[in-house]
Amino acid sequence: MKPQKGLGRGLDAIFGSDAVDARLKPMSRMAEIDIAEIIPNPTQPRTQFDEEALDELADSIRQLGVIQPVTVKKGDNGKYIIISGERRWRAAQRADLKSLPAYIREVDDENLHAMALVENIQRQDLNAIEIALGMQRLIDECHLTQDALSEKVGKKRSSVSNYLRLLKLPDEVQLALKEGLISMGHAKAIAGAAPEQQLRLLKKCIKKGLSVRQIEQLARTLAEPAEAAPTTEDEEYPESYARLVEQLERFFSQEISIKRARNGGGRIVIGFDDDRDIERFIERFTTRP
Repeated sequence: MKPQKGLGRGLDAIFGSDAVDARLKPMSRMAEIDIAEIIPNPTQPRTQFDEEALDELADSIRQLGVIQPVTVKKGDNGKYIIISGERRWRAAQRADLKSLPAYIREVDDENLHAMALVENIQRQDLNAIEIALGMQRLIDECHLTQDALSEKVGKKRSSVSNYLRLLKLPDEVQLALKEGLISMGHAKAIAGAAPEQQLRLLKKCIKKGLSVRQIEQLARTLAEPAEAAPTTEDEEYPESYARLVEQLERFFSQEISIKRARNGGGRIVIGFDDDRDIERFIERFTTRP
């Protein structure tokens, strides 16, 4: 599998190439270990495994065997704790293998935890929230600053900050990103909006299939100072105004607002980004049954 860009620097990048503890240097030995003697790391940051992907990997193992050994350390109870390769271990069990090739390392519990966190951040199949959580755990549990984390994982400081900002989003936005309903670009755009507007942007993004650029524009529009309202500060519009906006939103993907003047008249404002939006509006009306 092709390594993720910027995350292939290995343990030297995590612990420093000049002062790496001898216990972290290349494996003590390689051995074939009984699968029953191998257990997952109890501090493993990865909590979800794609069942279909595990079945596919199990099929591959049945045909070709385990190509890449797992990495383990021997625990106090005699069992071998997985440092990296839990997915291969799970698939090998499904393939009814009795043993696995493994690199055996000598590493203390503190460094084992850091290695497991970094190994997971380096995976390609993690979603952005899982990467962000892994980074936050490295900061909290390994006492790293964002600058230090950036250096250790080979990411730009701004990229680390963008990942960590995702964890400040409402749970609903994080869940949508985790489940693939929105992209990280959408989430970053939503994060740029005021907290009270973020769920509104998420709803529009999913309901209307808005692009990242449209969400960015909508976030900027919402951030612009409102024009001085001609009505009194405490005046509330009738409920029918909200119903009208909901009806219009079925046709228009941009921001819609209603402004009422003191004389009872007013304006309905429909935002658009460019001439292509106008053509889309016309098409929606002409194709309406």
